[in-house]
Amino acid sequence: QVQLVESGGGLVQAGGSLRLSCAASGRTFSRYAMGWFRQAPGKERESVAGISGGGTTAYADSVKGRFTISRDNAKNTLYLQMNSLKPEDTAVYYCAAYVTVILTGTPRYWGQGTQVTVSS
Repeated sequence: QVQLVESGGGLVQAGGSLRLSCAASGRTFSRYAMGWFRQAPGKERESVAGISGGGTTAYADSVKGRFTISRDNAKNTLYLQMNSLKPEDTAVYYCAAYVTVILTGTPRYWGQGTQVTVSS
């Protein structure tokens, strides 16, 4: 069973930064694709960023140039560095794990989420 535990959320002013972390356990972390998703109140969940098992990254247009996804395979940890935060980035952020090496389909495993609130 894969377990994902997010941390690092909080309240920040617009223009500020946060770094989210996701500690993974239960399987070979380095082999599989991972991603960050978010869901704002009243909106559908959306993909924010993803990273393949080989390290290829992908980003939503709304966060390109501001967010950076990375992984530390030695620590079984996924990160999301968020800079120049905007009020519209306010959401619950979820870490997710795929059962494939590449970013395809829907992740099978999900964390419990961490709240990010950006004040104007």
